[in-house]
Amino acid sequence: METTLIKSPENKSRSVYHSISELIGNTDHPTPIVILNDRINPNPDFNLGIKLERYNVFGSIKDRVALKMLQESLIINDQTVLEASSGNTAMALVALGNAMDIPVEIAIPERAPEEKKQLLALLGVSELWEAEDALCPLYPNEGARGLAKGLAESPAFEGKYVYLNQYENELNVQAHYESTGPEIWNQYNGEIDMFFAGFGTGATISGVGKYLKEKNPDIKIIGVEPTTTNHSLSGLKRITDLADEYVPEILNLSLIDDIISVDEEDAFQMGVDLARKTGLLVGPTSGAIITAAINYGKTHPGVAVAISPDDAFKYTSAYHKFLQQKSGSE
Repeated sequence: METTLIKSPENKSRSVYHSISELIGNTDHPTPIVILNDRINPNPDFNLGIKLERYNVFGSIKDRVALKMLQESLIINDQTVLEASSGNTAMALVALGNAMDIPVEIAIPERAPEEKKQLLALLGVSELWEAEDALCPLYPNEGARGLAKGLAESPAFEGKYVYLNQYENELNVQAHYESTGPEIWNQYNGEIDMFFAGFGTGATISGVGKYLKEKNPDIKIIGVEPTTTNHSLSGLKRITDLADEYVPEILNLSLIDDIISVDEEDAFQMGVDLARKTGLLVGPTSGAIITAAINYGKTHPGVAVAISPDDAFKYTSAYHKFLQQKSGSE
């Protein structure tokens, strides 16, 4: 009996793809923006849209970065990719590594959510190195990043690793300049006054900020940070009063028009409010960014977009702990 070879369709308009990598950073299919209603945003002259990066295939904005770094980094002779991450970049790298047959090892903070560690185990991460670490410590020689740097430079592992180092890797910024920024500009037909993003590696706010400022220099780029350095907002970094040597090299502070600090409790509460008043399930870092935007909107009318880096599913235990604490204090 003759076997018929069934070929996969080539028509991408039918949403049929040859690889999951084709689903990331595709400006023809941007991640959606949802306008927040007056139950969350009470400022009638402040139109706030939240860009839901959870709709990337691995659930976060870091999918864009992981793909860009894997595609354009020189990886030869069965080398292993090494990266330090509090979870989202790690998951995207390991999943894409599986698809591209590239082994990936991750250095991760001990305080990273257990859900993220479990997902990395499910993906079959080649090695998960845990470090005593704040979720976003001083850079570059502490915690997970210090561990990754030490592994990459160790004579015992000479030639084994390609250390991506997202805090210094310009491909991180380029990913957002080439995809996230154009998406936002096109989704709003250029009619945008403000953009809000958190400080982490600095890539999102630098890449998007550069693109939007080139299109319209009057657009305000506003960074969001926690009020303290010791916090539970995964991937968020406090920049204010940080010594120059600890500021991520790829963060372009010249693009930033304002910086807003948000208390951790307010960030978590906003995440809860978004779930209960809009049905949006976002992470607590998104809660911080939305809190900052709404506070800013009290005195700054206009059209704004805020980044929501990921979803709530990786933080269910953190939200549960917060709700228990709230219940106990009432």
